[in-house]
Amino acid sequence: MSSLLEDSELAHEDNVVWLEDTTRLDYVRQALDKTTRRRGKPRYARDGRMVGYTELAPDAEADPDSGLQLRRVFFLLPHDRDSEPAGLYQQGAPGEAVDPRTIEPGRVGEKTSRSQQGTTAIAATSS
Repeated sequence: MSSLLEDSELAHEDNVVWLEDTTRLDYVRQALDKTTRRRGKPRYARDGRMVGYTELAPDAEADPDSGLQLRRVFFLLPHDRDSEPAGLYQQGAPGEAVDPRTIEPGRVGEKTSRSQQGTTAIAATSS
């Protein structure tokens, strides 16, 4: 599944569940995963760690091709800014990255100056 999402793909989301405190995170990656359930923590099979996920409304229909539910998962990889502040994403962010403060059920989330430039870069330009 593409991680560059549109709100129309998220119409049946009911709730966002965060597994970590997102106030310290400049961005999270997001992707749609196929799962067998509408609610509860989905299985995670990527490098890095799952930071959160969405739950679907009880009337959400399964994908007609697979019979599975399409749910959004929020994650970070080992080389992301939170783990390597001076690394690849010291400034800039992956294409699927959005500011977690802008995520709501049914809304993709937005790229912000914080998610794209990082808190360190913002603080340096404010001085």
